[in-house]
Amino acid sequence: MLFTDLIRLTTSTFSACRMRSFLTASGIAIGITAVILLTSIGEGLHQFVLAEFSQFGTNLIAIQPGKTQTQGGNMGIFGSVRTISLEDGLALQHLPNVEYVNPSITGNAEVRVNGRTRRTTVIGAGHNMLQVWASHMQKGIFLPDDNPTEARALVVLGSKVCDELFAGVNPLGGYLRVGGQRYRVIGVMQPKGQMLGFDMDDTVFIPAGRAQQLFNRPGLMEIQLSYKTGSRLPVIVDSITALLKARHGREDFTLIPQEKALDVLGSILNVITFAVGALGGISLLVGGVGIVTIMTMAVSERTAEIGLLRALGARQNQILMLFLSEAILLSAVGGLAGLALGAGIAQGLHLLIPDLPVHTPWLFAVLAELSAAGIGLLAGVMPARRAAKLDPVVALRTE
Repeated sequence: MLFTDLIRLTTSTFSACRMRSFLTASGIAIGITAVILLTSIGEGLHQFVLAEFSQFGTNLIAIQPGKTQTQGGNMGIFGSVRTISLEDGLALQHLPNVEYVNPSITGNAEVRVNGRTRRTTVIGAGHNMLQVWASHMQKGIFLPDDNPTEARALVVLGSKVCDELFAGVNPLGGYLRVGGQRYRVIGVMQPKGQMLGFDMDDTVFIPAGRAQQLFNRPGLMEIQLSYKTGSRLPVIVDSITALLKARHGREDFTLIPQEKALDVLGSILNVITFAVGALGGISLLVGGVGIVTIMTMAVSERTAEIGLLRALGARQNQILMLFLSEAILLSAVGGLAGLALGAGIAQGLHLLIPDLPVHTPWLFAVLAELSAAGIGLLAGVMPARRAAKLDPVVALRTE
């Protein structure tokens, strides 16, 4: 049997049994559609969450008061001998490979100007916050490099706060009351959007020292530290630990490197994406069972044809290859249809629900198509072997 004859016989079966071939390919197509759709949503969520966490950069280390205990959870300042202070931030700035340090306190307070009043998030920050958080100014300047303990009453507005309180008016040089205290507006931040539900634009920024007074806190909630690209994280962590232990007398603080947090988070999200794809893969197995059933029926229906081919000189391996080719081709065609359908539905969902993050991972698409062809091969083996082992004389008698 020539290769061209093999191709002609394989494809002619599809045209002769259109409905059967369509139903067989549909089983695989539905399985591939489920895999692509679920993995597109899973990968979209994966990228969304990582982007949310990494929008401030990856070369960051957060330093929080309180030592994380083995039972989990951060003890906060209640478990500390000393709170983390502005002076700790100044000392950290002099460590090698440290670029910027930002002391941070977050709270909620009432802001008021020209008769307009609203409550909003107030962030106490240092003058290096823009560099640490990878943020930018829309207009004006950020908090200057004042003495942290005697900082001036200056405030920088988030874009949303600016739009609501100073609608149509240039806020620079104006005054705003934060928690009853009068602050001069010196800048407006560029829109940053939301991070895991926290609106970064619905905020105002004041010096960290003044935020301590406003919220009556003895220390900082956190210090964010950025280090130079290419620096070895363990070395930096060791130097921070040594410095703060020397200042506090014990290790009563917790270091959270952004790089490690992203690695752990990425691993968890990869497992979730794989698990979601595996759920869709169950549909592929169902499609494989359908191929076994259909191909077994095809062998029974085409027994006489097989006997005729054997009588004309076709060898067992050629009969085997004929039925395997049919099974693989059916699966491959169904797989391609499933890829197109799955990607189309995923993009359609994204258009209907713009907030739903969707990303089709083409590596998964290629693996799904290869899996479809592999399932077709495995599902066709038993019927193909049965066809190949038929006795030509017995097969001809069934006519």
